[in-house]
Amino acid sequence: MKYDELASIFPKLLQEVLEELQVDTKELQELRIRVERPVLAVCQNREYRSKTAVKRGELQEILAYLSNYSLYAYEDEVRCGFLSLPGGHRVGISGRTVLKDGKVRTMTDISSLNIRFAHEVKGCANGLLSRLRKDGRLLHTLIASAPGHGKTTLLRDCIRQISDGDERYPGMTVGVVDERSEIAGSFRGIPGNDVGMRTDVLDGCPKAEGMLLLIRSMAPKVVAVDEIGSREDMAALAQAINCGCVLLATVHGSSLKELTSRPVLGEMVQAGLFERYVFLAGQGQIHQILERTGKPLEAGGAGC
Repeated sequence: MKYDELASIFPKLLQEVLEELQVDTKELQELRIRVERPVLAVCQNREYRSKTAVKRGELQEILAYLSNYSLYAYEDEVRCGFLSLPGGHRVGISGRTVLKDGKVRTMTDISSLNIRFAHEVKGCANGLLSRLRKDGRLLHTLIASAPGHGKTTLLRDCIRQISDGDERYPGMTVGVVDERSEIAGSFRGIPGNDVGMRTDVLDGCPKAEGMLLLIRSMAPKVVAVDEIGSREDMAALAQAINCGCVLLATVHGSSLKELTSRPVLGEMVQAGLFERYVFLAGQGQIHQILERTGKPLEAGGAGC
């Protein structure tokens, strides 16, 4: 991320903290701000700590600035625990929840912010896409890894390349249900990340409901979602397949055995919803690709 972009969305206090820490803003991954604690910055997987703690008033001013002094306008996002920023960046929020009928209505007394910076890695799916096809047909694919190991980044580049197409394969219409604004990084409905010319994004919508809505309204050839796992997700994925859509999805997990041991994901595996399983090691490196039966297709290879 360029410094001028950072300066446009950050108040002076945070700019001064980053100058103190002397981090490379182009490689900035995460910025954690907590009341009465130092600011922690993660850059190239290394943690940096500010010398002074953040006061409550300072955190409130940071949050007000990031929301353009209109936090009420982000009520729906706050209820889900995050704010979206220009450029596809996202601010996680933690504090005291206000409940109504047993569900979170809003959040007050906010005491922690986690600013996560979007990083596109165009081309990271180059060596993968050919292995997600059979006889020219794109296969239903599940990408799995531990948190922070690059599965969303890899999914994003798969979407972009499938949408744009190339000399061998024409572009396909892709429908993305971006429940937490992490794939397309939309801000006010406009994707901050390049997800391809034939991609339609449904931002901030629950996955199961969004998949069915996109199928009815936009008729995608491919449906892409991040971090599946609920029974509602499984039903929507099965319906998408019945409608002729190809599935691209991600999930937390390190092996097919682990996925099979989970109640709902295990049912997905047993039902054979996915024809390819892609498991990542650290930093988006492809560890293993499995066929629907669990047979290894190919091990190792570069990723994001």
